Amino acid sequence: MAKLQAKYGQEKEYLQAVQEVLESIEDVYNQHPEFEKAKIVERLVEPDRIFTFRVTWIDDKGEVQTNLGYRVQFNSAIGPYKGGLRFHKAVTPSMLKFLGFEQTFKNALTTLPMGGAKGGSDFDPVGKSDAEIMRFCQAFMLELWKCIGPDQDIPAGDVGVGGREIGFLYGMYKKLAREYNTGVLTGKGATWGGSILRPEATGFGALYFTQHLLHKAGKNIEGKRVALSGFGNVAWGAATKAKQLGAKVIAISGPDGVCEIPDGITDEMIDYMLVMRASNRNKVEDMAVKFPALAKFTPGKKSWSVKCDIALPCAFQNELNGDDAKELIANGTWCCCEVSNMGCTPEAIHTFQSNGILFAPGKAVNAGGVATSGLEMTQNASHISWSAQEVDDKLHFIMQSIHEACVKYGTQPDGHIDYVKGANIAGFMKVATAMLEQGII
Repeated sequence: MAKLQAKYGQEKEYLQAVQEVLESIEDVYNQHPEFEKAKIVERLVEPDRIFTFRVTWIDDKGEVQTNLGYRVQFNSAIGPYKGGLRFHKAVTPSMLKFLGFEQTFKNALTTLPMGGAKGGSDFDPVGKSDAEIMRFCQAFMLELWKCIGPDQDIPAGDVGVGGREIGFLYGMYKKLAREYNTGVLTGKGATWGGSILRPEATGFGALYFTQHLLHKAGKNIEGKRVALSGFGNVAWGAATKAKQLGAKVIAISGPDGVCEIPDGITDEMIDYMLVMRASNRNKVEDMAVKFPALAKFTPGKKSWSVKCDIALPCAFQNELNGDDAKELIANGTWCCCEVSNMGCTPEAIHTFQSNGILFAPGKAVNAGGVATSGLEMTQNASHISWSAQEVDDKLHFIMQSIHEACVKYGTQPDGHIDYVKGANIAGFMKVATAMLEQGII
């Protein structure tokens, strides 16, 4: 860590992600001198390669705009690079390195043969027209297409990149590559190679994992009050499945504030989350405007200000800090599962764990999204399409397997389960063993 901090001192998110993993694996790593001899950690914390490129496009006013695009191919020890694309004004190399690093372990947990990668751009989709988003996506793919492929690197969606953007990206890829290879991007439309349940998968998988965690602790999700952050694709899937499982979703949030829903979110409101996301306004207040009798908007507040049993961060990294954690605990919250990548700061995680709050990290909780992307790749490679029941059954199995791996490696001598340590060690052991067996490359 000292060497990395000296080398990458400004890359705070990346250093935070690496430190969490190294702290978790220290004991088990030192039990394997062969890992040290092969310098597994020194190799594992550096990405295989990073592509940086200029993306120039023309807006609706005819003015030329320039953004930066990136693809971080982090590790391919257990399979081709796999990870999302993020379009957000805050995107930096540090952010994408942290996400690619996390993705490496997350993908290892899924039981599927996928390496870790991440990419994106500092392009801000807020307020952009569909035509502008299309032109940007086409310009982005013009630079990226030679770096990806169905057996090389398979991007997917992430923050700011949903089905619409994947469609524009894939259309340009197909034109440039002159081949109809549906396996090169995941999260595609149902009529052109997409998997049933892929849009819902991250949120669905998160709730399946949460359900396993609660059952292990002798609890049940039915009737519990759940607070979500965000209102995008992930939060939409989480809200849908939470309601199906009998929980009451009583808060969603956005950059502008929080919408409290005292009687619980309705099916109509869940459907409207998709409309809000597609509008590119990025305002959760729209929910209260649409349903004034059911939702109350408070500007400048987070979902963590609302009294709940279970907190599910679904939006962005480090969105739940130490003060938020203390507020949640004071309000009676007893469980927090990260649905976003590294959604909690180290202070928040320490606060939860030191107060006996049930806590699980994003690389385990939200792995259902990339797992279903892996299932989409399998369907594409076989030129078949599975039913919703088949996909859901496989997603159930994968999330159960991830939970079992966390329990196996995270159970402490006193019987307590440290899900952070369990997830990190389980993912690390798989990747490290693969690296060791493949030689020094």
